[in-house]
Formats: sequence, C-alpha cells, structure tokens
Amino acid sequence: MSEAPPPEVSQAAHARAAARAAGDWTEADRLKALIEAAGWKIVDRGTHFALSLAGPRDVVETGRVRYGRSDAVPSRLGEPASVPVTMVTRATDAPEDLARLLGALRRFAPEGSQVVIVADAPSAEQTAALDAPDGPATEPISVSAPEIVWTVERLGLAGAANAGLRRAVGRTVILVDPSVEPTGDILTPLVRALDDPSVAVVGDLGATSVDLRRFADASAGDVDTIDGTLMAFRREEVLARGPLDERFWTERYIDTWWSFVLRDDDDDDSSEPRRALRIDGLPLVRHDRRVDPSISDEQRARLDKRAFYRFIERFGGRSDLLVVNREARRPAEG
Repeated sequence: MSEAPPPEVSQAAHARAAARAAGDWTEADRLKALIEAAGWKIVDRGTHFALSLAGPRDVVETGRVRYGRSDAVPSRLGEPASVPVTMVTRATDAPEDLARLLGALRRFAPEGSQVVIVADAPSAEQTAALDAPDGPATEPISVSAPEIVWTVERLGLAGAANAGLRRAVGRTVILVDPSVEPTGDILTPLVRALDDPSVAVVGDLGATSVDLRRFADASAGDVDTIDGTLMAFRREEVLARGPLDERFWTERYIDTWWSFVLRDDDDDDSSEPRRALRIDGLPLVRHDRRVDPSISDEQRARLDKRAFYRFIERFGGRSDLLVVNREARRPAEG
C-alpha cells in the first residue's frame, strides 16, 4: 500500500491544480517546488494529479542517517567557502580502491583539504571497511577527517556526486574516482588552473569532437570535455549551474554533459565559450575503473544510450562550443 502524503503536501497539490486551472503558472511552479522540496513527486493527469514519493525515505540509525535522495542531504553550499578545496569520491563495491586513494591523499593533499565520501548503498565489504575502527572517518587527511554521506539505495554516478557536492565547503571542488592514485600533490595544479577566469573545468584527461556525436582523446591544452574520473571546477558553479542531471546513472556522458554545462555562457552571445583545460604532468597512477556490478550489461547499454540522447537533446546543436570552431569565430585580423 502506497504512503499517503501529509496534509500540507495534499493542500499544496490541490492549490496547484487550482492555479493551473486559472492559468497562474508562476504560482503553480512555486507550489510544485514546495511539493518536490518535501520529497514528493506530482504527475499531472488532465485536470487531476497523482502524488508519489520522489524516492526512499531517509533511514535514521544509531549514529548515522542514510539519505533516500541526494537533495535530502543537508546542503552547505549556501555557506561561505572555508577551505581551498573539497574532493568528492564515491564508495560502492571495492574497498581496496578507496583505501588506496585515501592513503595517497593522506600523504599528499595540501593542509586544510576537505574529503567527502559518498557511501552509495555500498556492499557489505565496503561498509565494513568504512565502519572499521581504523577506517577513513577516524584517520585525518591533512587537518580534516573525511565526511561520509550514506545513502539508502544507489543513486547512480550523478546522484552520488550531487549528494557529496552538497557538503562541499571548498572554493574548488574536485570529483575523483577511486581508480585514481595520486603519487604527489595533484590538487594544487588543478586549483591554480582555475585562477584563470576563462577556464571553467580542468583535469588530466580530455576529449574533443568535430560533430558532438563522436569524441576522441586529446592532448594537453584546450579540449571540449574533461574526463569525470578527475575533474575540478569552482564550487560556486554548483549553485549557479547544478545540480547534475541524475538521469545520468553510469559514467557515460555525464562528464561530457557537465563539462558543456560549465562552459556554456548562454546568457552572453558575444563572449567566447569558457574553456575546458587538460593539463599534463600530474603525479598520479590510473588503475582500471570499476563498473557497477548491480547493473547488468543490458541495463548498462540502455542507460548509456539514453545518456547519449540526453546530451544531444541539450547540446546537439551547440557546435559553437567546440574547440575546433573557435578559430572560425574569431574575426580576421585587418
């Protein structure tokens, strides 16, 4: 039996139906936002509607909260930035990968770095490692012990990123996959690259395209998209341009989509698109990236195809954002 909405949600839904009938779309949108903020989803059916929970309820345990949705995670994005950098990583099924990453960050992260681990409905083995007496929450990285955000169910790659980003207090935020193993300070070069206001996103791997349908690995310099296993951008962009679209469940195209979102100055047709910058020489080792074993090959293929269409739906006509077309946009020198 489905859960009944609380009275205030039902009242808002009926008020929204009345606003829609009267053509007051501004009020209808306001009420819809209130309904969604309360954790409910409304689906219009002609002049009627249906309400359902937007996701699982949060689960409160002894000493821990597991969040049912990314937007249920208390946000710190409205606070002033208080540290130079926040790293967000996701913990699912391979505790040895996370331990390797965290061990490297303990040795090489600059003092004051914040680390947020999204325990995205992790496996029993990963949960045991996170809960161990000598686990990540007890061992400080520089001056800050990692914060762990737990979820009830798997949110997928974009949803987990959103959950972690809501806890970020660094001026620069870096999404990092546990397959990355720093062998030195990788954070300072990424942060310094963003000192250039024309740069929107930076990492050590990138790709370019000539048609927005096919992307190829590119050498250092300006690229069209930054690989999501290590990508840095300004925290202020999360509020201005986020959150990430949580329909991107796997790694396919979410980094491409987010790179284009960060680079797109669609409110200023006269300006050059902001840049994605690939930098060489970061001290790190890359290991094989894990795939989510909870998703079958058939499911992955479907999700990847939908992700491609989702990217094309928004950016398929935006060839102006491609590096290959930058020279064509510049006026000829007289």
